[in-house]
Amino acid sequence: MNGLIELDLVRIGLALGLMVLAIALSAWQKLGLEKSLAIATGRTVLQLLVVGYVLEIIFAINNPWAVLGILMAMLTIATIVARNRISKKIPNLLPIVGGSVLLSTAFTLAYVTLLVLQPSPWYEPRYLIPLAGILLGNTMNAAAIAGDRFVSTLNASQLDLETHLSLGATPQQATELYRKDAIKTGLIPTLNTMTVVGIVTLPGAFTGQVLGGINPLNAALYQMLIMFILAIATLITTILVIQGIDRQFFNANAQLREFSR
Repeated sequence: MNGLIELDLVRIGLALGLMVLAIALSAWQKLGLEKSLAIATGRTVLQLLVVGYVLEIIFAINNPWAVLGILMAMLTIATIVARNRISKKIPNLLPIVGGSVLLSTAFTLAYVTLLVLQPSPWYEPRYLIPLAGILLGNTMNAAAIAGDRFVSTLNASQLDLETHLSLGATPQQATELYRKDAIKTGLIPTLNTMTVVGIVTLPGAFTGQVLGGINPLNAALYQMLIMFILAIATLITTILVIQGIDRQFFNANAQLREFSR
C-alpha cells in the first residue's frame, strides 16, 4: 500500500474551504447558521490541534499517571456535558452520571485491555486513550438521550404515576415501563450503527485506519471490537443512569417529586 498522504497547511487550508462554502450556503439560504458554523469550525480546529499536541507529548512520555490524568479529564468533561443535557435541578445527578460512565468505561477498558488486546505495558496510550475517547463520547450521548427521555416522561406522567402509587404500586413498579423505554432510547444510536455498519456506513475509526495505511481487514476487525465495547458500555451506562434518576424522583415516603429541566 502507498504511504500516508500527509496533510500540510496548504491541504488543511483547502479543506477549510468546505466550511467557507457551508457558511456561504447558509447565508444564501438565509438559515442564520453562519455564526454557529464559524464558531464550530474554530472550536474544531483549536480543540483538535490542542489534543493532537497533548497526545503527542503523552505518547512520548508513556507514563501511566499522565495517561490516567488525561482519562480523568475526559471523564469529567463527558460527565458535565451529559448532566447538563439531562437536567441541572435533579439532586445528585452529577455523581450519578459520573459514576455510571466511570464504571461502564472502566469495566469495558479493563476487559479489552486484560483479555483482548493485552498491550505491553497495560497503559499503552496508543490503545487506551483512543478507546477511552470513543467509549466516553458514546456513553455520554447515551446517558444524555436516555436521561432526558426519562425525566421528560416522568414529568409528563405525574397523574399516571400517582395513580399507580395510590393503588399500592411501588415506585419501581410505577416507573418500570418508562425505565425500559428510556434505556432502549439511549441504545438506539448504537444499535442503528451496528445494524448498518459496513453496508451503509463506514465508521470514522475504520476509515481513519484505512487512510492511515492499515490493512482493511485488520481495520474491520478493530471496528468490530469497537462496536462490541460500545454496545456493552452504553447499555451499562444507561441502566445505571436511569436507575439513579428513578430514585431521585421519589422521597423516603415513596412520594413523587417533579423536576423541571
